[in-house]
Amino acid sequence: MKVAGTEGVPGRRRGRVRGVTETKTVSPPTKRPVRQLLAASVGNAVEWYDWYAYTFLATYIADQVFPRSADNSLVPLLSTFAVFAVGFFMRPVGGLLMGAVADRHGRRAALTVTILLMGGSSLLVGLTPTYAAVGVLAPVILVLARLLQGLSVGGEFAASTTFLVESAAPGRRGLFSSFQYVSTTIGQLVASGVATLLVDTLSDGEMNGWGWRVPFVLGAVLSLVGFWIRQGAQETRSAEQQQAPRPGLFEALRRHPRESLLICGITAGGTIAYYTWTSYLPTYAELNAGVEKSDALLAGTISLAFFAVLQPLGGLLSDRFGRRPLLLFFGLGFALLSVPLLHALRDSFAVLLLVQCAGMVLLTGFTSISAAVNAEVFPPRVRAAGIGFPYSLTVALFGGTAPYVGTLFKELGHSGLFPWYVAVLCLLSSLVYLRLPETAHAPLRR
Repeated sequence: MKVAGTEGVPGRRRGRVRGVTETKTVSPPTKRPVRQLLAASVGNAVEWYDWYAYTFLATYIADQVFPRSADNSLVPLLSTFAVFAVGFFMRPVGGLLMGAVADRHGRRAALTVTILLMGGSSLLVGLTPTYAAVGVLAPVILVLARLLQGLSVGGEFAASTTFLVESAAPGRRGLFSSFQYVSTTIGQLVASGVATLLVDTLSDGEMNGWGWRVPFVLGAVLSLVGFWIRQGAQETRSAEQQQAPRPGLFEALRRHPRESLLICGITAGGTIAYYTWTSYLPTYAELNAGVEKSDALLAGTISLAFFAVLQPLGGLLSDRFGRRPLLLFFGLGFALLSVPLLHALRDSFAVLLLVQCAGMVLLTGFTSISAAVNAEVFPPRVRAAGIGFPYSLTVALFGGTAPYVGTLFKELGHSGLFPWYVAVLCLLSSLVYLRLPETAHAPLRR
């Protein structure tokens, strides 16, 4: 069935959905792409700075917020990391709720909410009273702050992914997509740098007293800067979508179950590889190869900087040659090389750095274009919520649990199984990539 009056109309294209020809308005790309890129990237870096600051300062938080155990000195630290995990499992909720805000009220509105939410939760962590002062109320406040942070990070990915890709000029979606992980890595490096500077500058008493709070208060201030930058961003949701009826909260899951499962399959291998190589590998090297902690942290920092530099290159390559070749380079590369790379680790800084950098090269095949691939899967009406929930759920199940699974294998005396666990998940994702339609050179549905 043809829709009358569409032939020869500029700016329109037709596509078939369930046998019916539908008309879609193709909106031009935004007029200020660099400002758009800055708005998304700066805000995302601030979000991830706040998220990772908690990890780097966990030992100080444990001493101040949780009660000490006479039997086991690790109890406060374990409690702190349990709160960290709680934040991970709020991310799917954030992806769904903030994604719905982006689909109903606009991408810029959602980005404004997420950065203010992160700033408020970061300030709440920085102002959390000690257990000695208020008792059990202290960990309760910390849990609440971490829940809000998880909500914010889950929503940030959904909104900023959509915003970045919709802001890109034709033939540049991969490049713009790559800045998702450039900014994430910058946030991680800044959090590490601030924490290291404070630890090196302040005494133990000062760090335990007030020093550990400084990065979180700073994060709240930086969130206001990100908020100001985002206020000048241009909305990327088309006029047609703004005038259409608002989608329901679960419409993406209900009407697009195949696409939702596709996001899970695309993400599973990528998230386990990402968290293994960017977060857990220094600890894995300490536990299984006897690498010194200082060497492990230095190698991790150098490799993260190298990783950030690689992202735009990966995005440009995907715009030229397509998404699927890069995804297969990542997936099959990790399926074949995860085991030999992790088994090659020994008590050597040079070997660890080489293993980390080799993994970062492979990982770029996924991270540099994951935002573009995800955005190209869903129609614009439910794009943000459609991406946010399945992506964040998969990250929580496989990425957030990577350190726990690796440590559990070690505890059970089967540390050699963890590399195989990574390889199998990447192989399964590779099977998804093989059947994935190539979307790099197709117009983005708007």
